Amino acid sequence: MTDHSVPDYDDFYDGFDAASFQATFGGGNTDGLNVCVECCDRHASGDKIALAWESADGTSGTVTFADLKTQSARFANLLVENRIGPGDRVAGLLPRIPELLCVLFGTLRAGAVYQPLFTAFGPKTIEQRLEGSQAKLIVTDTVNRPKLDDISNRPLVMTIGKAPDGDISFHAALDRQPGTFKPVLCCPEDPFLMMFTSGTTGPPKGVNVPIAALPAFAAYLKYGVDLRPDDKFWNVGDPGWAYGLFHGAIGPLQLGYPTMLVDGAFTVERTCEIIRKHGITNFTGTPTAYRLMVAAGNMVRSAIRGQLRVASSAGEHLNPEVVRWFDEELQCTLHNQYGQTEVAMILLNHHGLKHAVRVGSAGRAMPGYSLAVVDEAGNPLANGEPGILAIDRVRSPLFWFAGYAGREGLDWVGDYYLTGDAAKRHEDGSYSLLGRGDDVISSAGYRIGPFDVESCLIEHASVMESAVVGKPDEERGQIVRAVIVLNGGFEASDALSETLRLHVRNRLGAHAYPREISFVGSLPKTPSGKVQRFLLRE
Repeated sequence: MTDHSVPDYDDFYDGFDAASFQATFGGGNTDGLNVCVECCDRHASGDKIALAWESADGTSGTVTFADLKTQSARFANLLVENRIGPGDRVAGLLPRIPELLCVLFGTLRAGAVYQPLFTAFGPKTIEQRLEGSQAKLIVTDTVNRPKLDDISNRPLVMTIGKAPDGDISFHAALDRQPGTFKPVLCCPEDPFLMMFTSGTTGPPKGVNVPIAALPAFAAYLKYGVDLRPDDKFWNVGDPGWAYGLFHGAIGPLQLGYPTMLVDGAFTVERTCEIIRKHGITNFTGTPTAYRLMVAAGNMVRSAIRGQLRVASSAGEHLNPEVVRWFDEELQCTLHNQYGQTEVAMILLNHHGLKHAVRVGSAGRAMPGYSLAVVDEAGNPLANGEPGILAIDRVRSPLFWFAGYAGREGLDWVGDYYLTGDAAKRHEDGSYSLLGRGDDVISSAGYRIGPFDVESCLIEHASVMESAVVGKPDEERGQIVRAVIVLNGGFEASDALSETLRLHVRNRLGAHAYPREISFVGSLPKTPSGKVQRFLLRE
């Protein structure tokens, strides 16, 4: 690889010129903006690759930026033919196939708004989100089409593959359209994505993502992920969710780098095969994927040791033991990083900026963001004092969230947007996450972050996954309850429960050990892989 100088974090953060950075990624265009132009047209010279793809049946191929420009124009013309235009919602219930990028960028080329739908959703979840977005069109494939049969007030449906009567046949209709379409220019505050939160703590809420969010996507890939021109990049996150869509389908193309889509269920073996086949050097995924890779042990080590330059984790906090395993066994630096659907990635251990990494911490504020730990009234708290992680909107030029759909501007406490996640700030400027605000356990006067206990548990050889919640207790207020998924070769027993209790007590102290332990086959999770602790509490 070419030499690549990594700047010092403190110097870079203090001197970060947000205005110049925003101008580089569309912010300086006074005539208007179009996301398809930013992510496709301006890179469409020659045969530059935009996408490498692998299908579930093992076939593979590539798509150039020039091809994507033509296909997006055809889809935009198809939208106009069906009276869908600027500001209208187009939903995509699509697996990770090349047509997904055609639908996404064709929608954006026409000035419409793309709404992702995760393919694991059932009909009721799909119906709720379609009702919330008022989508005029939903594009799907033959595998997912039956989920739409009983949806009330169903919009127009376009199907990839054999289309049922009444549907538009995607490829037949697309092939009739001309391959040119003048992009619709929009304003920075105009939405281009309609997202819904994952429902970790309750019903999902709508989030309109404006074009002004593009510089934040680019900043994360440049400074957090350290995506370089000679990297081979793969974000395994599904583009039905924010992380896979923002930083897999959109962000790399915005920088002019190719991205990758791999269809089919995640398996450790296939993941290693694709990393080897495509020479992946820069990898991003979820904690669940990384834990499964660690559990596979020798197979992963022998397959990809020394292949990955860096790896990044988002979605939930990653246990220190997994980070250490990647460093020692794969010779790869794996960093914890944090964000939300509402704000994208804001708190990172940065691959692209040099700073000390506190083991187990979520890192430091991304350039362009000013963070704080505050109480519920928005008062900043001292270093080391637990509170709510917040973004200072006034001092964060890359902050773009305007509030949830239908209640814009109502989700601020003074100058702060409160993330709802509990955290504490350290003297060195790094932050540690303690869990969702309502996940923090109050026991006998102690405030206990579930992540600390979960991290300690997973370091025991018997534990594959763990989730920790508070259980009401008359004497202590709450006690620590751990719900555990065991690794293969271990069986649930009272003796193992006692071993795990002592394991935590000896490492964290008597106040934090789980007084109650349950063993389960799997943890309740959102479709994006986040543990739903509120279900465990209930």
